[in-house]
Amino acid sequence: MAKNDQKQIKIKLVRSLIGSSEPQRRVVKALGLTKKDQVVEHYNSPTIMGMVNKVSHLLEVVE
Repeated sequence: MAKNDQKQIKIKLVRSLIGSSEPQRRVVKALGLTKKDQVVEHYNSPTIMGMVNKVSHLLEVVE
């Protein structure tokens, strides 16, 4: 499937990283999020959704 065919999702960081573990911080940074209330767009892939599931308590997904 080409990237143009895939649906994009918006991911928003809604909670601060203060108090979160180092692996959780790395996942959030790998998603491209650095500040609270920042929104990034990614293609809906199993890799991205797995990362979102790891830190779902910190994020909000808008499809």
